[in-house]
Amino acid sequence: MAIPLLQKTLVGAYVLRQHLAGVHRYPLALMLEPLFRCNLACAGCGKIDYPGEILDQRLSVDDCLDAVDECGAPVVSIAGGEPLLHKDMAAIAAGIVARRKFVYLCTNALLMERKLGEYRPSPFFTWSVHLDGDEAMHDRSVCRAGVYRRAVAAIERAKAAGFRVNVNCTLFNDAQPDRVADFFDALNDMEVDGITVSPGYAYERAPEQQHFLTRSRTRQLFRDIFARGQGGRRWGFSQSSLFLDFLAGNRTYRCTPWGNPTRTVFGWQRPCYLLGEGYARTFRELMDETDWDAYGTGRYEKCADCMVHSGYEASAVRDTLAHPLAAARVALRGVATRGPMAPDIPLRDQRPAQYVHGQQVAVRLDEIRGRRTGTSRGAP
Repeated sequence: MAIPLLQKTLVGAYVLRQHLAGVHRYPLALMLEPLFRCNLACAGCGKIDYPGEILDQRLSVDDCLDAVDECGAPVVSIAGGEPLLHKDMAAIAAGIVARRKFVYLCTNALLMERKLGEYRPSPFFTWSVHLDGDEAMHDRSVCRAGVYRRAVAAIERAKAAGFRVNVNCTLFNDAQPDRVADFFDALNDMEVDGITVSPGYAYERAPEQQHFLTRSRTRQLFRDIFARGQGGRRWGFSQSSLFLDFLAGNRTYRCTPWGNPTRTVFGWQRPCYLLGEGYARTFRELMDETDWDAYGTGRYEKCADCMVHSGYEASAVRDTLAHPLAAARVALRGVATRGPMAPDIPLRDQRPAQYVHGQQVAVRLDEIRGRRTGTSRGAP
């Protein structure tokens, strides 16, 4: 794993405190989305189809820092949209770092070189650059030629300036294990500090639905990739060993959606970063009033194929605390890539999907327009 010792120590101490205090549900990483607008239109993204009035919304610096304080998670992943489009992003990141929270600033890197001078290297700050494979794979994923080369140039510039740089890689069903392994080797050559890897989630509004992975395909894909890299040990993943083991089908987990709560321009998103099926006004309302048992693989149709780190990394961390020797064995020996897989969660009792996106957008538009005229009704 490529998680720095300081982060392991502070996050580990935080998790241990929650367990000793008997807290069942607690956040591990805050997913902060200060805006939805982006300067790319990726084929697998379901976050960019909002009306312009919503895309123009921004969380303020105070909004973001209040969310960090309210949530209390030791890690903050700033996503979007494209965060570097936010004029106050450097101040937001600096305010979070000042709180000794670990910031992962996710970016497609198109603006990164231009904005680099606004940030300062810190053990609490990491650039998380979106790269979905080699040049052909990535440019196909983001639907624009030349983005891969600009991202690589930005990574090299950031590394030269003393920053930590992580690569965030999402894989789809056209991923080829040999090419992915070669790509990870190339990231070693770039001396990136870590890799976050995950299968793509089937956003209902994504333009190209045919490229999302099923769970069975995900498990086999990651087995085939890890088999080409000493069980994954050849590469530095910024994820727990048991999450990687889960991706390869060696563990059966239920997701932990409250582990990565999401704050957006709409509020606290229910139930998770990937599904927006309602919003809470406060973090406490999100935690206390969300019907968590209504979601997850085997419970809800939209969750059937999900194996994304934002849902399952927290599950793996909890399992690591319960079974530290098992986690250590996987870290030392690598992920098993042969033998029978763990049984998967049956889908026979899952409730059917509900499609509420249009309703949520209408409510938010009403709020925005109402604020302009002083007649907003508001809604949860």
